[in-house]
Amino acid sequence: MIDEAYDRAAELITGADAVLVCAGAGMGVDSGLPDFRGTEGFWRAYPPYERLGLKFEEIADPVHFADDPALAWGFYGHRLALYRATVPHGGFAVLRSWGARVFTSNVDGQFQKAGFADVAEVHGSIHHAQCVEPCTDEIWECSFDVDVDPATMRATGELPSCPFCGGLARPNILMFGDWGWVPHRSQRQLDELTAWRRNQRGLVVIEIGAGTAVPTVRRQAELASAANGALIRINVREPEIRHGRGVSLPVGALEALTALARRTA
Repeated sequence: MIDEAYDRAAELITGADAVLVCAGAGMGVDSGLPDFRGTEGFWRAYPPYERLGLKFEEIADPVHFADDPALAWGFYGHRLALYRATVPHGGFAVLRSWGARVFTSNVDGQFQKAGFADVAEVHGSIHHAQCVEPCTDEIWECSFDVDVDPATMRATGELPSCPFCGGLARPNILMFGDWGWVPHRSQRQLDELTAWRRNQRGLVVIEIGAGTAVPTVRRQAELASAANGALIRINVREPEIRHGRGVSLPVGALEALTALARRTA
C-alpha cells in the first residue's frame, strides 16, 4: 500500500510544472529539532518550564519581554543558538533538487541554511529582530549571541537592544497574542509567493509535518493545490486528505523524501 502511494507521489512530482513545499514543525524533527507537540513534548525539550508550569504558548508570548525580559530572551536565545547549530537533514537537499519554493510556519531558518532562496516565512524568523515597542518598522539580522543559564532558562548578561531607540529588542516572530509584531518582511515574502503561484498551472504541493492544531500551513497547502494542482501530505500522525486530489504518506519527512528521491531520480 505504501509503495503504491510512493509511486503515485513520484509520478505527480516528475509530471509537475512546479513544486511548492508547505512545511510545519515536523520538517525539522529529523534534524534533531523539537516540534513542541503538546505540553508534555514541550516540557521534555525544556524541563525548566515544567518546573515553572509554563506551556509553550505561555512562554512564546510577547508579554514576557515587558514583564520579565530575561525569561523571554532565555527561551528565544536558546532557540537562536540551537537553530544556528543545527544541520538540515538530507530531505532538504531532495526538495532543492526539485526546484521547490517554500511556505513555512517554521522560524528556524533551516530552509535558507539548506540553500533555498525563495522562502515565505509566515510567522517570521528567529534570525531577525525588531524593537519591542516598536519604535520603528525596521527589521535587522540577529548578529548577537544571548547567554542563557540552562538550569533556569534565563538570559544572563546584557540583553539585545534596539539600535534605533536603545530599548529592548525582540525576535521578529509572530507570537501568541502578538500586537507588536512588525510583519512587513514576512508579508513581502508572502506577496512574492502569491504572485508566483498565480502563474502556475501544473502545481504539486508537498505538505510536510503540518498538523491541525495550528492549521496555517495545512490551509495554505490545501488552497494552493485546490485549483490546478495536487497535494502530497507527509505526516506521521495526521496524513489523511479529505478533499481534492492527492497522496497521503504516513511517515516522517526524511524517510518520505529519501524514498521519493529514489523514485524520481
